[in-house]
Amino acid sequence: MLLNKERRIKYLGFNDLLFLCIGILVLSFLTDFLFNNSFARFPLGEALLNWSASLFFTICNWLIIRPVIILLRKYYPDFKDDVKRLVLLFLAIIATVILVDVLGNRLLSFIFDKNYRPISSSRVIVPVIVISTMTLAIYEAIYYNIRLKKSIREEEQAKQILIQARLDALRNQAQPHFLFNTLNTLRDIIDQNSKEDAKQFVDKLADVYRFILESGNANLISLQDEVKFAKAYIHIQSERFGDNLNVFWNIPTNALHTMIVPMSLQLLLENAIKHNVISKTKPLEVRVEVNENQLIVTNKVQPKSTKIPSTKVGLKNIEKRYALITDRPLAIQNEENQFIVSLPLLKVSDQKNNYALTDH
Repeated sequence: MLLNKERRIKYLGFNDLLFLCIGILVLSFLTDFLFNNSFARFPLGEALLNWSASLFFTICNWLIIRPVIILLRKYYPDFKDDVKRLVLLFLAIIATVILVDVLGNRLLSFIFDKNYRPISSSRVIVPVIVISTMTLAIYEAIYYNIRLKKSIREEEQAKQILIQARLDALRNQAQPHFLFNTLNTLRDIIDQNSKEDAKQFVDKLADVYRFILESGNANLISLQDEVKFAKAYIHIQSERFGDNLNVFWNIPTNALHTMIVPMSLQLLLENAIKHNVISKTKPLEVRVEVNENQLIVTNKVQPKSTKIPSTKVGLKNIEKRYALITDRPLAIQNEENQFIVSLPLLKVSDQKNNYALTDH
């Protein structure tokens, strides 16, 4: 770790080799000045010997506490863990300073015998703990600043992708063929059905656009809201395709409070409709169900003879948003006659590094 630049940067946030070398020298001279003032009181040879003892203790303290910092950051990397990590680090500093003082003095007494006169521990321990804490606080300040910048950057990326998804969804629903089909369907309903059916169709169409416009910049929404939006979208498509489009819902009530990336379910349903044949001879079946804390969307694969060019809305967008928000990825299975996508159902606490909860 000490000689590996990449690992130093990964766990400490910066290349601390120069900081470590200069810090050890500065602290060793400072410690000697506070407790011995050797270079003012003794000849150069004796002063160097006294200073070397301070250098020895400083090196031991620093090289023991430094791996503890790295270990704590591995186990407690999030903003919510800062207080716990800092308390444990402070306790580690106290334990290290006491242990190094006791064992170090015994070792130096054994080596130099009567020529070594240790300073009383009661004079040394508290000031050294304070100095060590203040010095290692620099590590924490740099670490916090780097994490904060990364958190802001990730949040901005998530917002940009979400905004792009909303714009793409609006564009897709505003495409001429969608409006043409929707208006034709509405006209047929007016001609053949009751006024209530026409009003319900218009209400569902309004729900689709309202949800897209009102979803805002939220990184996550409740599954209940997403399902309501998806059902409004399917209602519109069902008026067009009739019994040739069948969506089976199996979502338990206790799953509705979980969270999901906005418009992810609707985009999967839209892709299934867009890329597969839907006819009386080949009705399209889509299943939406919850299993093991995942929302699973399965559709029959019956590709159209002429492929529709992709608008890049769908899986790639959903994957990017999930990757930015959580460490739990979605799963995609493209089997011979079934296409299955599993979306993780999340809690607010599942968000990566809690960046969405950080007050920037």
